[in-house]
Amino acid sequence: MLPAILIVEDERTLAKNVYTYLSRSGFDVRIAETGREAEGELEQFKPDVVLLDYRLPDTNGLELLARIREIDAGIRVIVMTGEGSVQIAVQAMKAGAYDYLSKPLELKELRLLLERAAGQDRLEGALDYYRHKEAELSGIAKLLGDSPPMRELKQRMGQLLNAERQLNEGPPPSVLITGETGTGKEVVARALHYEGPRSDGAFIEVNCSAIPANLLEAELFGYERGAFTDARERKIGLAEAADGGTLFLDEIGDVEASVQTKLLKLLEDRSVRRLGGLRDRAVDVRIMSATNRPLERLVQEGRFRSDLFFRLRVVQLELPALRERGDDILLLARHFLGLHARRYQKETLRLSPAAQDALLYYAWPGNVRELRNIMEQAVLMASSPLIEPEQLPLAPQLAGAGRVSGASGAAPEPDAGTEALNLESMERRALTQALEKTRGNVTRAASLLGLSRDALRYRIEKYGLKPGT
Repeated sequence: MLPAILIVEDERTLAKNVYTYLSRSGFDVRIAETGREAEGELEQFKPDVVLLDYRLPDTNGLELLARIREIDAGIRVIVMTGEGSVQIAVQAMKAGAYDYLSKPLELKELRLLLERAAGQDRLEGALDYYRHKEAELSGIAKLLGDSPPMRELKQRMGQLLNAERQLNEGPPPSVLITGETGTGKEVVARALHYEGPRSDGAFIEVNCSAIPANLLEAELFGYERGAFTDARERKIGLAEAADGGTLFLDEIGDVEASVQTKLLKLLEDRSVRRLGGLRDRAVDVRIMSATNRPLERLVQEGRFRSDLFFRLRVVQLELPALRERGDDILLLARHFLGLHARRYQKETLRLSPAAQDALLYYAWPGNVRELRNIMEQAVLMASSPLIEPEQLPLAPQLAGAGRVSGASGAAPEPDAGTEALNLESMERRALTQALEKTRGNVTRAASLLGLSRDALRYRIEKYGLKPGT
């Protein structure tokens, strides 16, 4: 859909020519000859773009531009001037004009400019839609799970957000989010951003391991024209783009030493210097980072700056592995099952008791991300409403093969006969052996079996066992 155009021009011949050309091109167009008429049309016509002459009978273009910005800052204003004055053009741009044109007008150039303005409006509208949609899907309440480690995590996040809302000066604290791959570190970062006081600002994520080291510095801090061979124009970096919002540095442990130095300056001074630039630029940005690597060990090995580590880790949030979350596994499995079932129009699917046991028993090396993918494949391949264990594409060879056999270094020897091959019988024997070996110590038994305490307690209750049995 082409934008509605208001032409504010007292030279009638020019105004009519522009009106005729744009109307034939499909634009909805009106004309105002004075500033007063233009203000009336702003209320009645509600244009998307105003073509504004600099000289008007009752005002000048800069004064009317200021009034337009007061009425609706979203209107694109293109200033037209016959003065050929660079000074007027600069003043107009500083006052908020979208662009300017010199008379006599090139009508094809005008149309291209209007189409570009319309395209930018659509892009900004789409970005605004996705920003609000992302905000709706984020937040602490959207973090599924009620296991003790998840309750503790949500409590700490709530305390951090409450403290940040009381902050009256200075930048908010940097947050380091740690945990295994697939535990949901990005989800936590988004929750903190969209539920915090910076929710109206940008949330910009940078995967530091996905960008080649020689390009990461330019992406983060930007560059000036001519800074290197291919720098044909100026480009602002992602740190500047996140001004007023959050910069989330994922996989921070993979950052090279040269970039670490500039990140330290960003954290200490809240300023950046573009590659090839001569001055620092202040940025108001909140830094969050995440890693699945042991940064303390990297610091000891000299591969990560200790001063940067402590700057990043003003607050640290540790995400629990999925195997440590007990019945959260089933809660998440049902959530992903329902999500994918709706996507593929198979909304009657459910997990059998045996499938639930298989999910609880599995060690989840890929954590929540692996669970989500497994449930999607199960939905895709489901031929009946009930999903059984054999329809779950688990990979025990990657997960430690159930970890039960790994507890003592070899799989338990089955008794002769069919009953010995029964999964529940084998599991019960393994549980009993582990509890006997640890003299009923649930924590040590869970460690031997490669399970969380919650997962082991679930099985103890399921089989009616007692520690020491």
